Amino acid sequence: MFFFTQQNTARIVEAYVGEYASGKSEVAINRALELKRQGREVTLVDLDTVEPFYTLRTLKNDLEKKGLKVLAFTRAQSFGLGETGAMLNPAARWALKQEGDIILDVGYGVFGAQTLNLVEGAYESPELKIMAVINYSRPMTGNRERIRSYIKNLGRVDAIVANTHMGDESTIDIIKAGNQEIFIVAAELGIPIAYQVLDEKLKDSGEKNWEIPVKYIKRFMPTAIW
Repeated sequence: MFFFTQQNTARIVEAYVGEYASGKSEVAINRALELKRQGREVTLVDLDTVEPFYTLRTLKNDLEKKGLKVLAFTRAQSFGLGETGAMLNPAARWALKQEGDIILDVGYGVFGAQTLNLVEGAYESPELKIMAVINYSRPMTGNRERIRSYIKNLGRVDAIVANTHMGDESTIDIIKAGNQEIFIVAAELGIPIAYQVLDEKLKDSGEKNWEIPVKYIKRFMPTAIW
């Protein structure tokens, strides 16, 4: 097994993709805040046109108070549901023109991942890294074959973030067992593991025997419903 390492580039550009309830938005938010705490200039981009109910839109104002620049419509700017709720902020198309680091939260599923095509110059960017967030507890990625098939259908994947969880019912045993299956598939496919993710509430669990680096995250999305 090998780990994902960022090259020494002038900035970080990462696009987070994943199935429904994989936790991709949580990971994207926490990654952006992590970089911001390092004193970096960070833009977080909402590219989710698939699910209007749980997006960055309702969190935009609070995240900007934390110092992030967020390219997304606010709740006030979005009215109704359906196509209106799923509209893309025009500024997102030119996201790579922003200064500093860019974190892109891409719509869930294979079709959602295609939204990345709407970002001007994304696939031509030497800085772009596509990060697949995998939750072993979800039906679409609930065994090795399904994980393998899902990742292959995504097309390009530069690294995997293992994020097995069951919300508030997550336990260390569930997380470790699920993530181990993800690690096996990643090794088979020759895709590096970037890190694994745990809810910050589990930080004091006493578990120290982690095979892969761990990032503890704060959960924002439970409050993101319209």
